[in-house]
Amino acid sequence: MSSNTIISTDFAFPGQKKIYKGKVREVYTLENDLLVMIATDRLSAFDVVMPRGIPYKGQILNQIATKMMADTSDIVPNWLLATPDPNVAVGHACDPFKVEMVIRGYLSGHAAREYKSGKRTICGLPMPEVMKENDKFPEPLITPATKAEKGDHDEDISREDILKRGIVSEDDYEVLEKYTRALFQRGTEIAAERGLILVDTKYEFGKRKDGTIVLIDEIHTPDSSRYFYSEGYQKRQDNNEPQKQLSKEFVRQWLIQNGFQGLEGQQVPEMTDEYINSVSERYIELYENITGEHFEAADISNINQRIEKNVLAYLGKLG
Repeated sequence: MSSNTIISTDFAFPGQKKIYKGKVREVYTLENDLLVMIATDRLSAFDVVMPRGIPYKGQILNQIATKMMADTSDIVPNWLLATPDPNVAVGHACDPFKVEMVIRGYLSGHAAREYKSGKRTICGLPMPEVMKENDKFPEPLITPATKAEKGDHDEDISREDILKRGIVSEDDYEVLEKYTRALFQRGTEIAAERGLILVDTKYEFGKRKDGTIVLIDEIHTPDSSRYFYSEGYQKRQDNNEPQKQLSKEFVRQWLIQNGFQGLEGQQVPEMTDEYINSVSERYIELYENITGEHFEAADISNINQRIEKNVLAYLGKLG
């Protein structure tokens, strides 16, 4: 099944003005401030796009994000209008804020690596002494990230620097913080219902022309979030054992074991059909655990044709 993936698109939708190609998503801007966002099957790790796609990954990310947008729309407005295809979301064009709002409930991932190196602050916020990797913080920490001046890497940035550099106004930033905490609280509750712990995640926001701040992009997906299984969490911590994770971390670990961390001169290890399909199966497992629903695989015999047909039908209805 590994050949039937969507790696890139080249559509010409009615009223199309421009295309933006991100690491995983491709965004078509149409007239009337409409965006058509296509989740491809591309896999990125260490800010590098892997040479092969993962079957159903785009569908999985799009459908988790769609469900989570619906489950949080009562607390935070979002950009979404419709999902005319399993891989596609259509919504309002926004002016995106140039920061990602990362929020961490536990000392994991990047925060744990910083802590191990001896640092006791992250984005200007103190981290308590005598913590173990994967311990829970007393309170969730908001640790924003911004794109580096050079290259595509994310860099930690403090609230003070965001305001000092005028990246976001103070009034807007307070809204972003409030929304980030509310979303993380709701995400934590949804995860708990599924026997999961939402460890950390990131949110992106934009501003509509009328000044409304809305949630954009993805939310609570395995690409933007880290989950642990709650059963046995404390026992594993007490025994200094690694936690059972639901996230893209398993891909990062496989790459590290095979000598790749996105550094100059390093080669991406060969991804065999067997490995690609095992990653696809993990993503399906993630979907079913995160949503509590059975995964219904879409027809992937000709994904580009399917997407074009469904998007054109939807746009046709809009008139």
